[in-house]
Amino acid sequence: MSVHEPANSGPDARSSFVTMISGQPDRLRRRSISLGVPPDDAQDVAQMALLRAWRSIESLQSAEPGQMCSWLDRIARNTAIDLARQQARSSVVPFEESIEDPKNFSRESEVREILDGALLAIKDLPETLRVPLILNVADELTAPEIADRLQISAAAVRQRISRARKRLIECRDGASPGSAKHS
Repeated sequence: MSVHEPANSGPDARSSFVTMISGQPDRLRRRSISLGVPPDDAQDVAQMALLRAWRSIESLQSAEPGQMCSWLDRIARNTAIDLARQQARSSVVPFEESIEDPKNFSRESEVREILDGALLAIKDLPETLRVPLILNVADELTAPEIADRLQISAAAVRQRISRARKRLIECRDGASPGSAKHS
């Protein structure tokens, strides 16, 4: 075994994995539900997580039960997040299909105008403010998770998100960004 090879890859890790799953067959489904996955989708998430784990078992550094459980929980969490993102993307209805009543067209037009303005305002934010805001709002990442991705402190992330929101409020209220007077 080379220095760069995982400690327990191959048949030993796979057999430990099968033993763990056989001993608690409903564990990943329950974990999925605890992560906020609807019960109807929990079995699907559990199966996807098991498949991902089986395919990447060679990356497991140790077949010790505690480390294997943590590794499997991370895979289940990531699978649940992926499912939520996929469902969020697929639940978006094109604007034209969302208009049910022609009488409500003017209201729909107003909403569309507001949304277009909001998207332009977000696009106009400096990248240093826009990226943390989108990661927080759209991807639902926490400040520490964003800090890890951007390699900045969590306090800097919170400050950038706050500044981005203030600029968007200024834009919504008609003030040009940065023109608000600070007392």
